[in-house]
Amino acid sequence: MMSLTNLPPIARLSSKVIRILGCNPGPMTLQGTNTYLVGTGRRRVLVDSGEAKTANDYIKLLDSVLNEENATIEHLVVTHWHHDHIGGVEPVKNLLKRLFPMEKQPIVWKFPRAPNDTNSSDDEKSIQWKSLKNDQIVEVEGAKLQIKYMPGHTSDHACLLLQNENILFSGDCILGESTTIFEDLHDYMLSLNKILELQPKIIYPGHGPVLNDPLPHIQYYINHRQQREKDILQILQQQGNDKSMTEMDVVKLIYKDTPEKLWLAAAFTVGHHLRKLEKEGKVLQEEDGWRRIRGKI
Repeated sequence: MMSLTNLPPIARLSSKVIRILGCNPGPMTLQGTNTYLVGTGRRRVLVDSGEAKTANDYIKLLDSVLNEENATIEHLVVTHWHHDHIGGVEPVKNLLKRLFPMEKQPIVWKFPRAPNDTNSSDDEKSIQWKSLKNDQIVEVEGAKLQIKYMPGHTSDHACLLLQNENILFSGDCILGESTTIFEDLHDYMLSLNKILELQPKIIYPGHGPVLNDPLPHIQYYINHRQQREKDILQILQQQGNDKSMTEMDVVKLIYKDTPEKLWLAAAFTVGHHLRKLEKEGKVLQEEDGWRRIRGKI
C-alpha cells in the first residue's frame, strides 16, 4: 500500500478556505474525505460533508471551526452521491439547528443523477436538496464559486471553481494522491480534458493533499488512461476483425506481469475502457466478447 501524506484534521489553506477532514481514513478514502469551509464572512459554503458512520467525530471538528470563525453555513454543496461525501449532511444540519436554532437551515445542493443511472443511495434519498446547474454561481462574502458539471466518476459529479483565483475544488475527479475510480470512462475523459482547459492554479481535491502544481497531475491521469486504451486496441487488432475477446482475455495479456489476484479488478477497469471505445465506434460487443471494428484503430 502506498505511503500517504500526513494531513492534519483541520488546516487553513488560505484566507478563504479551511479544510476539515471527515475522520474516515481508509483504502478508498485515503486520509479521509476532505470537506472545505469557504468564505470570509459569517455565512460560508461547505463543500461536502463526510460520511454518516464517522459523523460524530467530524461534527466535533466542524463545531470547533465554526466557533473559532464565528461562522455558520449558508450553502452545503455535495460534489456527488457517494456516502463519504453526502453521508454527513443530516449531522451537519443538526449541528446548525443546535448552534443557531432561530436561523434558516443551509441550502443543500447537488446535481441530479443521469436518467439511466440505476445506482441507489439511502443517504441521498434521505435528504432534501436542490438541483445544481452548470455554471451556476454560489456566492458568500469573500468567495464566488462557479459550479462545473464534470460527470464520469459519477453521473452527478460537480467541481467548483473559485473565481478570480482559478482554484478548483475537484471532488473525486482528481485526487491528491493515487488515481480514482469511475462509472463512465468516456464521460470521465471528457471531464478531465475540461478541467485541463480550465488551467487551474491550485486543486483542492476530495481526498489527499492540495495540488499546488496540478497541470502535470491532470495530464498524467489523461495519459495513463490513453495508454491503456492504446494497449487494448492493439491487442484486439492483433486478434483480428472476426474474433472476439472477453475482458479477462485482454487482462491476461495486458496484465500478465500483475498478480492474478488483481486480475478481477483489472477486468473491471478494462470493461470501462471497452465501453468507452464502443461509444466511439471503435469496438463492438458480441455475445462471446469484444472485437475491433474493421478500419477503426
